Amino acid sequence: MKTAIEPAKNIPWAMMFADFKEITKVRLAVSVVFSSMAGYLLGAYEINFVSLLLLAFGGYCMVGASNAYNQIIEKDLDALMNRTKNRPIPSGRMSVNLALTIAIVLTVLGVVALYFLNPKTAMFGAISIFLYTSVYTPLKTMTPLSVFVGALPGAIPFMLGWVAATDQFGIEPGTLFMIQFFWQFPHFWALAWMLDEDYKKGGFKMLPTGKKDTGTALQIIMYTIWMIVISVIPVFGITGRLQLSILAAILIFAMGAVMLVFAFKLYEKRDNISARKLMLASVTYITLMQVVYVVDKFSGTFF
Repeated sequence: MKTAIEPAKNIPWAMMFADFKEITKVRLAVSVVFSSMAGYLLGAYEINFVSLLLLAFGGYCMVGASNAYNQIIEKDLDALMNRTKNRPIPSGRMSVNLALTIAIVLTVLGVVALYFLNPKTAMFGAISIFLYTSVYTPLKTMTPLSVFVGALPGAIPFMLGWVAATDQFGIEPGTLFMIQFFWQFPHFWALAWMLDEDYKKGGFKMLPTGKKDTGTALQIIMYTIWMIVISVIPVFGITGRLQLSILAAILIFAMGAVMLVFAFKLYEKRDNISARKLMLASVTYITLMQVVYVVDKFSGTFF
């Protein structure tokens, strides 16, 4: 579209900063940084605040770059949807060249920052950008399986923090990866349920059955159950240094059960209100679950 490639007009610095936050999806990026820092705290033998800063900075850059690339690729489709038509590129406030420059600079800064931690962390960060932009993004208009592909880079942050702290990949970061991997399905499908009509305007195929039906709701329930199971597995002492006390496991199980109730409500009512409640419950779950893991490690137990 013409508006997507025209040079950006002269706009105030405040607007430019707002557009930068939007093209990097600041709230999503901050949540990803939070996950990676939680993973770092779980893996670290001792906390190095310089490493935490590098992880936070590098993580934000990598997520911001992925989102910028995504909005460049999907600029014409974004212009068709109500929730995205006012983004910086389709609205004409930012040129494609400027957005691409931002994405490249963030990629370089992110890789360098994570490399200072260790090469494995930089490698996983680079893999997440590649999968998100080169595989997940183009698949979104082809098949609902794109959500499975997108869950791979989306599950990296929690794991990435552990790798940043230890320079090792094993069962512990693998478990953190699986927790966030399974969590993404109920979270994203609840969001896609709410936005289904808008997504269809852009040609995106996001729901597993292509419809807001019982089949989709059943898959949401199934993945929520798997998420709960994986989240409490460390209580059995089979995940190396990644440990969980009985009380912490009970608390996490209870939070997951609450989320599961919302999933069943969606199955029962199959409406956008129920989907929204589930989506909000999923955000609450992933945040509090990570907090519980970290607090449990540093307190030994909640008692």
